[in-house]
Amino acid sequence: MAATTPNTELAAPAVPERATALETLRIWSLHLLCFALPTSTLAFLLTAPHRWWGALPWLGVIVGSVILDQRSAPEHRQPAARLARWPFDAVLYVLAAMQLACVLLAAYTVSAHGFWHIDTLVMFLLVGVNSGYCGIVVAHELIHRREKHRQWLGRVLMGSVLYEHFATEHVRGHHARVGTPEDPATARFGETYQAFFLRTVPGQFKSAWRLECHRIGNAAMPLWDRRQLHNRVLQGLVAEWSVALAIAAVLGAGALAFHLLQSLSAIRLLEAVNYFEHWGLVRSGKKPSPIDSWDTDSRFTLYTLVGLSRHADHHAFATRPYQQLRHWDESPKLPSGYFGMVEMVLLENRAFRRLMTAELERRKLGPFAGTGGYALPQ
Repeated sequence: MAATTPNTELAAPAVPERATALETLRIWSLHLLCFALPTSTLAFLLTAPHRWWGALPWLGVIVGSVILDQRSAPEHRQPAARLARWPFDAVLYVLAAMQLACVLLAAYTVSAHGFWHIDTLVMFLLVGVNSGYCGIVVAHELIHRREKHRQWLGRVLMGSVLYEHFATEHVRGHHARVGTPEDPATARFGETYQAFFLRTVPGQFKSAWRLECHRIGNAAMPLWDRRQLHNRVLQGLVAEWSVALAIAAVLGAGALAFHLLQSLSAIRLLEAVNYFEHWGLVRSGKKPSPIDSWDTDSRFTLYTLVGLSRHADHHAFATRPYQQLRHWDESPKLPSGYFGMVEMVLLENRAFRRLMTAELERRKLGPFAGTGGYALPQ
């Protein structure tokens, strides 16, 4: 796609130079909201088995998250340019450990108490949602870091939901092609979620495979080429499915079935988020700008999903850590926070498309854009 030349520059948001210790503590404390879901999930698993009347109330954490997100106040405050990193990184490591513990403990619980049990249904919802919102969101943050050990941990988390190739495609494919017809993870104007899901899942895998083949020598190399031993996508497939087969061998077919189901649930959630984060937007510049991604001002989403909601700044500055992502007035705004958006995408897709179209028209973006664009500030 030929890009038009931007003719309008967005002014970078004004941010404080340095945060005080008290301000750092305030921001860090708010981000501790991200532990609500994984803590509830772990608590449920550790107290299994439950009677039906004792199991179902545990789903209140999911219902409550949607309600609180829909009623959340906006958050427009900007983070300081300099903010201590170690306490925020510690949050990521603890969340990663909790995700892996939840996946393995859930498989053990199914093996110990049987697949056909009320706990399995509740676990499917809790663990599946936790893998989507805790596991994948944390993995997304880590694969963008410069440090190799953090990238590796992000790949492990993606492997826990059988989607390790996302680490390759998202960083090297999606971020380079977002908002263009070549990007399988950008939802087109008018596209339904189901149509997007059926297109994006194979499209992202094929793209990741091509990227890796090109990196190791030849985009068209056959599978039996010895250089494929260095293919990260192939390595990821071997690793994640080896774990899945080990679960089956040690814990049984029921545990494997649950592992596959929670992975599918997490992938559906991930792609629902991918769907609304760029729905209908078309990039006009060579680099992504803050108007090429949908944002939400929801305070609840910002602090429970480690900054993911400030997606406009993330795409413009992909290596910026989650605690320092900035609010942009110019970015298109979602009608709800991420929890409410997923519900709308899955259950009210027609209403979703109507509201998103109205926002695009109001801001003159996507199919309603003129010939101008925006230059990316430094």
